[in-house]
Amino acid sequence: MAITLTYNAETTVPVEIEGLTPDWVCEKSLAEIERFEIFHGNRRIPLAEMFAVSGDPTDAAMDFVGNLSGVHWIGAHMKKGLVRVLGNAGRHVGSQMAGGRIIVEGNAAGWVGAEMRKGLIHIRGNAGHLTGAAYRGSTKGMTGGTILVDGNAGNEVGLTMRRGLIAIGGSAGDMLGFNMIAGTIAVFGECGIRPGAGMRRGTLALFGPNPPQLLPSFRFASTYRPQAVRLMLRTLKDAGFSLDPALLEASVDLYHGDLVSVGRGEILFLHREVA
Repeated sequence: MAITLTYNAETTVPVEIEGLTPDWVCEKSLAEIERFEIFHGNRRIPLAEMFAVSGDPTDAAMDFVGNLSGVHWIGAHMKKGLVRVLGNAGRHVGSQMAGGRIIVEGNAAGWVGAEMRKGLIHIRGNAGHLTGAAYRGSTKGMTGGTILVDGNAGNEVGLTMRRGLIAIGGSAGDMLGFNMIAGTIAVFGECGIRPGAGMRRGTLALFGPNPPQLLPSFRFASTYRPQAVRLMLRTLKDAGFSLDPALLEASVDLYHGDLVSVGRGEILFLHREVA
């Protein structure tokens, strides 16, 4: 049985619960969990002032109930266990996560999985800007793990990404994979401007119906049917991500870039025969 945290506050001031993770609560009593200090704006308060706590913490599973769109850092730094958000979530979901799973049944704001190292985050709705990105001034963004977004995502997804896999079922904003070092990002809907700008290595798989215009520093290489794409798609399907099975047999057009950087990155478009 999971521990349930029911959000019962009504406030427009941000609430931050950084450090409240399954690996921390599984060794604590309910009374200790209720005394956990959170931030309401710049004021420290005990968790129990805004959350009703119940259930069994020893299972390393946490259910967040209520409208948590103003609650930030859910699952940040977690190393194991399961976090379920039964609604919307705020910023920094799974930030610097090192293991375990997070499932958000609604939308999440910016910085989902920022600088994530391991684990799985699945956003059933939309995600904000800078999903899987580096924080400002950092040299590396996401370095491992998987982020699945069933809906849309904002700008600068995968900024300075080093490793890992991000999949966006809907559309993605501008500057996808900006300054990407390595890793894989797949987008199954529309994509904004300048994908792959400054990328050194890594793969952007853009499977939407209207491919964006590439920067002039990318060059066409070939049309082929890569086994690596099939493996990636099967991995996504096994993780519970919905996709068109026809993609498993699709050919892609491969472009190399960004040639103003190292230039060993890949951008893939679905190949379409010209009538």
